[in-house]
Amino acid sequence: MLQISGLRLPLSATEQDALEAARKRVGLSASSVVSGGVSKISVDARHGKVCFVYGVLLTLQPGLDESKFIGVPGVSARQTKPLVIGRGSKAAGQPVVCGLGPAGLFAALLLAKQGARPIVLERGPAIEERAAKVERFNLTGELDENANIQFGEGGAGTFSDGKLVTRIGDERCDYVTEVLLQHGAPQEIALRAKPHIGTDELRGVITSIRKEIEALGGEVHFNTRLTGLLTANGRLTGVATTAGDIATEVLVLAVGHSARDVFEFLPRYEVKMAAKPFSVGFRVEHLQREVDRALYHEAAGHPALPPGEYQLSTHVGDRGVYTFCMCPGGQVVAAASEAEHLCTNGMSYHARDGENANAAVVVGVLDSDFNGDPAKAIAFQRELEARAYKVHGGYVAPAENVPSFLRGEGQLCVGSVCPTYPRGVAAADLGSLLPNHLTRALREGIARFEKKQTGFCAPDAILTGLETRTSSPVRIARRADTCSETIEGLYPCGEGAGYAGGIVSAAVDGLRVAQNILETYSFS
Repeated sequence: MLQISGLRLPLSATEQDALEAARKRVGLSASSVVSGGVSKISVDARHGKVCFVYGVLLTLQPGLDESKFIGVPGVSARQTKPLVIGRGSKAAGQPVVCGLGPAGLFAALLLAKQGARPIVLERGPAIEERAAKVERFNLTGELDENANIQFGEGGAGTFSDGKLVTRIGDERCDYVTEVLLQHGAPQEIALRAKPHIGTDELRGVITSIRKEIEALGGEVHFNTRLTGLLTANGRLTGVATTAGDIATEVLVLAVGHSARDVFEFLPRYEVKMAAKPFSVGFRVEHLQREVDRALYHEAAGHPALPPGEYQLSTHVGDRGVYTFCMCPGGQVVAAASEAEHLCTNGMSYHARDGENANAAVVVGVLDSDFNGDPAKAIAFQRELEARAYKVHGGYVAPAENVPSFLRGEGQLCVGSVCPTYPRGVAAADLGSLLPNHLTRALREGIARFEKKQTGFCAPDAILTGLETRTSSPVRIARRADTCSETIEGLYPCGEGAGYAGGIVSAAVDGLRVAQNILETYSFS
């Protein structure tokens, strides 16, 4: 197959127009092509004129030499590589996978497909019960510390925009997309340059993958929390859980970025950890139509255009200030997982048809801020979340308008932008909740964003705080083969181990870990 990229076409263009443009680019007649299809679509709104940029895949007639077209600008060969699965010789019983977020889900799936019959532990409930617990928290403020936005089937990404954007460039990304499609994800995730599933569609996909794991002989134990490791002579012999001990020689530790109790007990087993960079800040909300106008200009509202997305960044001294996890047409969610600690996140449904756009606007926290100590990094997160809770109590979030934050006034005036945080918001001086140097960096960075995107600092734009769970604050040391440096058979994995930053990268790390396990062990 040939991949033809960079085909710039007007908003009125059809798939057939894109195929014809691709054939013209390489000088092929229609009879020379067996089949063709759009492989990628993105929006280019630069230079004041909005257009689509297409990528097209063409399968050529047998006998045509693909290599002679490779020198044409934007043309490359496209090959799909299957996952390479080794066959280990070290005998082992059923492996255990702790955590049913993207990393654990895909690790368990690959292990199950190879006959390993994994035992999956998930501290929270299945999605249906989990969603009910989240809704109850939103309505009453009654928090279940094991069933919330962070914990439960699917992990933290379940209540998100379901973004599949990644920059890791790993060939396993195609496998992740293929699995998601097989389990009901919208076909467009294979086409869009910035694909997303949406929290509503994602829930069914996750449940379908879990059911395949079970059909292949795997076991999924919900409401079962990991409480310790069993070891002998530097090797894993089992795990301790709230439901009793389980004998195993292999543990995939895919607990996500918020399992602080796990991070606390790992040092007892001499598991090496270190603080890693993460970010803190707020959620910012604007009217989606104003975001569209700022990005698409006079083309805003065109029926062919998706809701506008932005990503802004700058450096203030040695710290990055940037927007993250932008949710077009979405809502701000209450993401607490510990009692009397408050934090926020963002979510949107597949249609992205809400009135508001929201995004995290955050500043970098450096590992050097804690001298590399992971316990201090976690304590810092907790301290910020406790401060945010104490402002109003009852998980009511502190909030203020963007111009007020820039001036340090602590004022909130609700205008055309109605805050979507479900527990309600009330005015607060957000700058006082962060260390002074982080507040100063955020103020300077946000002021710069107005110059990059008109309306970012609009009078009715609202900041809601605090956003503290952008990524794991710790990294668990592991060797190149992904096994722990100190315990044979322990495989730290995904974002909880500090080796991923989103749904796809976590899923890819789960696959990577599972591949290495299968290269080492033989499961009877």
